[in-house]
Formats: sequence, C-alpha cells, structure tokens
Amino acid sequence: MSKFFDEVYLVVKNIPRGYVMNYGMVATLAGSPRMARQVGYALHQNPDPENIPCHRVVMKDGSLTDSFAFGGSREQRARLEAEGVTFKGDKVDMEKHLVMIDHFIK
Repeated sequence: MSKFFDEVYLVVKNIPRGYVMNYGMVATLAGSPRMARQVGYALHQNPDPENIPCHRVVMKDGSLTDSFAFGGSREQRARLEAEGVTFKGDKVDMEKHLVMIDHFIK
C-alpha cells in the first residue's frame, strides 16, 4: 500500500458521521491535491471498511457514484441517510453536510 493511500485512509477515518467530503478535498488533505481520481482507487481498495467510512466521500457536486465499492450508489445513499445526511434530489445537500477542510487543520 502506498503512503498516499495511507494518508487517504487517515483523512477519511476522520470525516464525522453526518458529513461528507469530496474526492478533491481528500486528495488535498492527503498531500496531493491533483490526485482526486487516485482517492477513488484507494477507497475501492479500502482495507478496513468498518473503520474507514468511504461512503462519506462523494463527488464535488454531491453526486454519488455507481462504482461505490460496497454495493453501488443505493447502498452509499442508504449508509449516508442512516447517518442523517439529507439529499436534494439525487445529490447530497452539500450546504448542510460538507465538512470543511479547516475541521482537519488544527
């Protein structure tokens, strides 16, 4: 596993319940702001789904992805809704549920 993947997992572990982050934000916090696509690859290989909540990572506009590693967009939506995340149509309400990067920078 690469150092970048380890950083991605660390960031994603710290997204609070009821919040989401987009792939680009995760890449930035993992130290490689231009590697949003690679964040997706890392999450697809999630070694610890019980502790690395990859369902909390969505596209920039709040869209879910059919390639969600644990059952597709329906499963991702169900997991997010179970945590209190609300939707506007088929997209996460990003105004309510996007965690800000400054939450991670102390």
